[in-house]
Amino acid sequence: MGRGDGSGRVVSPPDADDSGTRILHVDMDAFYASVEVLHDPSLAGKPLIVGGMEGRGVVSSASYEARRFGVRSAMGVAQALRLCPQAVVVTPHFERYASLSRQVMAIFHDITPLVEPLSIDEAFLDVSGARRLWGSPGEIARMLRTRVKAETGLVCSVGVAATKHVAKIASTRSKPDGLLIVSEPDTAAFLAALPVSALWGVGPKAAETLEGRGIRLVSDILASPRAVLDRALGPAGGERIWQLAHGIDPRAVETERTEKSIGHEETFLTDVADAAVLRSELRRLSDRVAARLRDGGWRAGTVALKLRYADFTTLSRSLSLAEPSDVGQRIGDVAIGLFEALELTQPVRLIGVRAEKLRGGDGGSVPLWDDDAEWRRVDAALDDARERFGGGAVTRASVLGPRRDVNALPTNPRLPRTE
Repeated sequence: MGRGDGSGRVVSPPDADDSGTRILHVDMDAFYASVEVLHDPSLAGKPLIVGGMEGRGVVSSASYEARRFGVRSAMGVAQALRLCPQAVVVTPHFERYASLSRQVMAIFHDITPLVEPLSIDEAFLDVSGARRLWGSPGEIARMLRTRVKAETGLVCSVGVAATKHVAKIASTRSKPDGLLIVSEPDTAAFLAALPVSALWGVGPKAAETLEGRGIRLVSDILASPRAVLDRALGPAGGERIWQLAHGIDPRAVETERTEKSIGHEETFLTDVADAAVLRSELRRLSDRVAARLRDGGWRAGTVALKLRYADFTTLSRSLSLAEPSDVGQRIGDVAIGLFEALELTQPVRLIGVRAEKLRGGDGGSVPLWDDDAEWRRVDAALDDARERFGGGAVTRASVLGPRRDVNALPTNPRLPRTE
């Protein structure tokens, strides 16, 4: 299996068989880091870390030069610099990433309308209906890679297969800047040689459980009685792993994206013990979450608070709303209420707000009396100002002041809906 640093990379020859395939999984390589290199070409070829300020920041992305020293996403920047002292650290610029992502997704939609974005930098494409126009799936994948490079300056890796599951594995194995095609006749042999951890949904704990029973490769799953899998992972988990090991994945490419949650969290440069400061930060985070909800056409049914103390003890609290909302004031009121119900036993290292149980913004009944009508007008004015002058142009007076966070990216960053 290919590793995150590009070792073990496998790619297909130009004449690779693509019979029986129809799904492409496209994954932009080290996306945030690659966009920063586009912005500043002097960074090319250097170990590059995109993350918050050095003291407490978290690695959002790393170039392959940095990954070869063991640097990984979600690692603390301080730890990353111990592994790779010569690395260059760049703070994240989400607007740059969003702009390039829109260009990439537009290329995908130009090839086929059947595009399922998984995140800001990857998507599934069903190209079964595009053959007459663009050629076979393998030819389409090669053309897509060429177009992405020519039109954006970025490189991507593509997996081509008969199912979404195998296409995603193939793109991972081909990284960076590769193409791996797994024909339908070759799927069984391709899967059998993989470690169990390569299967979609098999995390470290599940892999450890299976390996403890001597099931290390997918071929071992194929040779195991279903009862053994069910005892290890439960009936539902055993069924899913059995199907994936046999190449069974009936899921279609879904063009209607369903968000599960939208959140922002921040790690402070220094621990914060002042409750007034924490309330102000929660208000700022809530406004950002609400703006993303409105951009995406969603309303939150539940608001969740995340708080991490200085000793890394982490608390989570949530509350369901009487009516789904995308209003910053309402979301902030709930988040602050959840916070005030906690006992502040020690300084706080991290705080976050998340909108959950999302519903379409236009759905549901309209109440006779809207308690948030005035705040909706305020949010509309803020949205207009942000669109005209940029994301940091207008904010609440109560949250003005020096930055206290480590300039992290939003959690689960996705693009607003496109028409």
